[in-house]
Amino acid sequence: MPSIQVTEHTTKSDAHTTFHLAAGPADGPLIMFVHGWPELSISWRHQLPCMGSLGFRAIAPDMRGYGRSSVYDRHSDYAQELIVADMIGLLDSLGAEKAVWVGHDWGSPVVWNIASHHPDRCAAVANLCVPYYSLERGLDAVLELIDREVYPEDQFPVGQWEYQLFYEENFARAIAVLEANVYNTVKALFRKGDPAGQSRPSRTAMVRKDGGWFGGASEAPDVPRDADVVTEEDLCAYTAALERNGFFGPSSYYMNHKANAAYAERAVNDAYLDMPTLFIVAQYDYTCECVTSRLAEPMQTYCRDLTTKTIPSGHWMAQERPIQVNAALAQWLATSVPAVWPE
Repeated sequence: MPSIQVTEHTTKSDAHTTFHLAAGPADGPLIMFVHGWPELSISWRHQLPCMGSLGFRAIAPDMRGYGRSSVYDRHSDYAQELIVADMIGLLDSLGAEKAVWVGHDWGSPVVWNIASHHPDRCAAVANLCVPYYSLERGLDAVLELIDREVYPEDQFPVGQWEYQLFYEENFARAIAVLEANVYNTVKALFRKGDPAGQSRPSRTAMVRKDGGWFGGASEAPDVPRDADVVTEEDLCAYTAALERNGFFGPSSYYMNHKANAAYAERAVNDAYLDMPTLFIVAQYDYTCECVTSRLAEPMQTYCRDLTTKTIPSGHWMAQERPIQVNAALAQWLATSVPAVWPE
C-alpha cells in the first residue's frame, strides 16, 4: 500500500484564516479532527494517514489562537460560538454539506456545539475525553458531577476544575509560567497515563492551592520527554508554535464560561443529539474522569445513538494510544455510520 501523504492548506475569509492538514482522496467522505489545549493540527498526525488510507478525506485544522491560524487579542474572541463559526466556515470552504467530526480536550466542546447547534452539518460526531452536556455548557454545568469522595468540597471547591478558576483569577500569572520555558512546559504536559493515579486528586485540582502550574514554580520543570506520547520532532513543532503565538489565545478558551453557557442554551432540538455519537473514555485521564464519576452521566440521556469505548490511556489519547483510537473510530464508522464509509 502506498504511503498516504499529509498536505498543508490555508483558507482565508475577510475575518479569519484557518490552516489545516489533509490526507486521503479529495473526493472522500469528510472527517474533521478538532484539537484542544495546547495543541496543533499535528496532534492528529496518527489519525490523518490512517483515515486517509481507508478512503476518507481527513482534515485537521489549527484552531484559532494556534499555529498558523488567526490569533486574536481579546478573551472574548475565544468563545465557543466564534470557534464553531470558524469550523462551519472551514466546512463551507471545502464545499461540503456534512462531515464526521472528531474532537479532543477543548476540541470536544467545539464538536459537541457543532452537533447541538448545526446537526445538519454532521454525519456523525466522536469525542475523546470530554463528554457531552458538560464543559461546553460552562464550568457551572459540571460542578454537581464532581466526585466528592476524591474532591472534598472544603478542600477542592470546584474539584478537578480548580485550574480553570485559576485562569479567571490569575490569568497573567498562569500564562507567564507556561511561557517562561515553553519547551519544558510542553514536555511536562505531554505525559502518558499512570494507573497509579486512580482515586487520587488530579494535578489540575492543585493549581489554585499551589498558586499556579507546576507546584507554584515560576516555570515548568525540566523533565525527560515522554517518548510514548511525543517524539523530539513533535515536541519542537509544538514549542515553536507556542513560542511564536504565546499562551494568551489557547488559555483564553477557559475565560468564556458564561458566554459559552448562554450559547449552549440556544442549542436546537432541546440539546438532544440524534446523529451517531461515539465517546472514547481515557481510563487514566483524572481531570476528565469518566470511569467512576458522574461526568459522563448527562450524555446518556442527551445522546440518542451513543457508543462508548474505554481505552487504557491518559489524556493525550490520540498520541499515546493511536492504534486503539484509530481502531475504535474505524469500527464505529463501519458499524454505526455505514452510509459514510468510503466506496
